[in-house]
Amino acid sequence: MNKQSLLSNFYIALEAVLANQLRSLLTALGIIFGVAAVIAMLAIGNGAQKEILEQIELVGVNNIIIQPVVEQTEQRIGESDENDKKKFSPGLKLLDVESIRESVPGISRLSPEILLETYIIKNGIRRSSKLVGVEPSYFQVANFELDAGDVFNEKQLRVGAPVAIIGKGIQSKFFPQENPIGQKIKVGSQWLEVIGVLKERFISEKAISNLGIRDYNMDVYAPIQTVLVRYINRDLVTGSGLKKSFGGISAMNFGRGGPSITISGASTESEDSAPKNYHQIDRLVVQVSESAKLSSTAEVLSRMLERRHFGVIDYEITIPELLLKQQQRTQNIFNIVLAAIAAISLLVGGIGIMNIMLASVMERIKEIGLRLSIGAKSTDIVSQFLFEAVLISVTGGIIGVILGIALAFAVSSLADFPTEISFASIAISFGVAATVGLIFGITPARRAASQDPITSLRHE
Repeated sequence: MNKQSLLSNFYIALEAVLANQLRSLLTALGIIFGVAAVIAMLAIGNGAQKEILEQIELVGVNNIIIQPVVEQTEQRIGESDENDKKKFSPGLKLLDVESIRESVPGISRLSPEILLETYIIKNGIRRSSKLVGVEPSYFQVANFELDAGDVFNEKQLRVGAPVAIIGKGIQSKFFPQENPIGQKIKVGSQWLEVIGVLKERFISEKAISNLGIRDYNMDVYAPIQTVLVRYINRDLVTGSGLKKSFGGISAMNFGRGGPSITISGASTESEDSAPKNYHQIDRLVVQVSESAKLSSTAEVLSRMLERRHFGVIDYEITIPELLLKQQQRTQNIFNIVLAAIAAISLLVGGIGIMNIMLASVMERIKEIGLRLSIGAKSTDIVSQFLFEAVLISVTGGIIGVILGIALAFAVSSLADFPTEISFASIAISFGVAATVGLIFGITPARRAASQDPITSLRHE
């Protein structure tokens, strides 16, 4: 079959499709919805996958998070606990960090954090913010990159120097047109020198809600010893703590920040009953060298901390990566279900094309006989009906692509769900649509070509 014959058969097929536009459109509905479902499904799946990867990047890879909690108590109503001695726990502290560093194998990094609600003052502007006491390992564990300046050096960390690294939001708010490096900013009651600025990190509201994280761009980071020495150290013994533990005996304390005499005094009933944050650090991130060791390391850490805290469970251990991977597996199952639905829709669309083309063959038997009687070959008839089937499926594929892209944008805007349309999804769905038309058009085309010209001309 030459090129001229193929073009002639294509034009005949195009005329047949255009002559029955409504029927062709109805025939293509299965293909249209199937292709649209494929594109929308892949866009939703890609968006969810990207969001999960961003969340894993936010919490860090192979991280175990230990956070302090107020100890939970339980007793029967009416029972008196006057004779029950309350168990003592030193809380989560830097000594725990050192013990983990020395005793637990397979750990690549440790990052203790102290989080304080405070405010920033500069040029007559005051804004609430968070001061985070960290070690240099924090920026590696949390995948932070510096936009300018340097991280804390060993001397600044050791002596508790008044230095800070600020988020990009702080720079935009307080240093909009000047270089913040070397400038001083008042954080709470202390003046801190800015030695670095972090690159901006974009965080979705959903990630903030799911992971319990905050907007890091508005945080100020200082050496952990700076926070302990110049702001607060909960490891220091307080008067109310001594009264509870030792019945009002005064004591001399030689904790971090220098010696201090603490004298117990009368405390109100609300002071005794209200839970106090006695933990020196507010968060500890343990980065494990291998993902396979996450669960076993978390179990070792739990037993170790329980022993160090004298049986008091005043901490919680979570593995965000495992939770996110479980969410990813759930998303994959959802994607498989959507793919199955889209495949069924394409299959139904192909069957619809075959049925309509078979009906079209029956309607046009006389036309087929006429073409065969004036010299058309069987291959010409096959190509004509194959062209018709492919034209219907390709047209349906184009409409389906447009509808699928529109659906993806609608889901993203109306349902506040991230979607990401890829060129591969469009190419795959369009290719599948053309293939479906070709495969399901073969049977009607062969049936048309097998007609006897004399019988076809006599057909009414």
